[in-house]
Amino acid sequence: IEILCDEAPADVYQLEEWGAVFSRTEDGRIAQRPFGAAGEPRTAYAADITGHVLIHVLYEQVMKRDVPTYEEFFAWKLVVDDGRCQGVIAWDLVNGGLKSIGAKTVVIATGGAGRLYTGTTNAYACTGDGMAMALRVGVPLKDMEMMQFHPTTLAPTGVLITEGCRGEGAYLLNKDAERFLVRYAPNAMELASRDVISRAEQTEIDEGRGIDGNVLLDLRHLGAEKILERLHGTRELSMTFAGVDPIFEPIPVRPGAHYHMGGVDTDVWGRTVLDGLYAAGEAACVSVHGANRLGGNALMETITYGKRVGAHAAEWAMSHTTVDVPVSLETDSERELETLLERTEGERPWVIRDELAETMHENFGVFRREDQMEKQGEIVRSLRERYE
Repeated sequence: IEILCDEAPADVYQLEEWGAVFSRTEDGRIAQRPFGAAGEPRTAYAADITGHVLIHVLYEQVMKRDVPTYEEFFAWKLVVDDGRCQGVIAWDLVNGGLKSIGAKTVVIATGGAGRLYTGTTNAYACTGDGMAMALRVGVPLKDMEMMQFHPTTLAPTGVLITEGCRGEGAYLLNKDAERFLVRYAPNAMELASRDVISRAEQTEIDEGRGIDGNVLLDLRHLGAEKILERLHGTRELSMTFAGVDPIFEPIPVRPGAHYHMGGVDTDVWGRTVLDGLYAAGEAACVSVHGANRLGGNALMETITYGKRVGAHAAEWAMSHTTVDVPVSLETDSERELETLLERTEGERPWVIRDELAETMHENFGVFRREDQMEKQGEIVRSLRERYE
């Protein structure tokens, strides 16, 4: 936490120098807005599309430095030989078949595992594969039970509606048009922490005060000018995926799986217990977030710790040689893949995947109860047997 606080400001300025267009105050400084559970407005932002802006800026730096990329490959296995990680075996999505990629160091930056749940803000690729790759070679995972639920995911798609809406003053309402958070967080109201608001929303829904399994996020009182200036991305998402224009109508939202605090266990340089293997971002667990991170901290952790991990991984690579991927490992992997693809009996993986996501949402969601968690443990064991 101290590292993040010390190094983050300089990293924000670095992003600005690279071309990130942050929103500004009237005197020209980088603007900061309040996010849930924060005592002061401290989150730098670019309207309501901060992540989108940063992706473009960082990808531009990759291209500027002429970094070779292999975009149409799906990493499947880590190559471990001579006591260290020396590359990956990946599936070629364009041409088919496997490709071995040797490397002096490997950094797992594959994101979280939100697709364990039916309702999630995560992309379809966020299925925890990077964590699984590490676990299969004996690298421990940490805090895997700690999944954060975001209180404003767009119904019915699960698309994230930014916390910046509430930072700008949006209200959360139940079916009676009541700002129900007055009964759960009377001081912080819509700027309470995400876990508090998610539990409050789920309680309202479970007790019949929701609307078709949702509550409402109301921006109308902010006015068209403010919405168009600061929340235009939210308006576009709402109109595209829910057919709702927030200038005139409230947005239907509900809690959804959003961010995995757990991941591959690392130190503050991203190192794992396996030499040559690092992890960063949501795939890693450097323990900076505790059990429920604050809004805005994930992007900042990705930038600050991503920089640290990259620098240390590069230093480690410069002092070690690359060893070719063993032929036996390639052969074994090809044989394993053939077995999977030529299988004619058993259940289809997507059936098992969907059952897992549905039951996780029911039994291991916003509320955690012993009987439900034990039930889910039995379900997971049963699903594993069916897969095998």
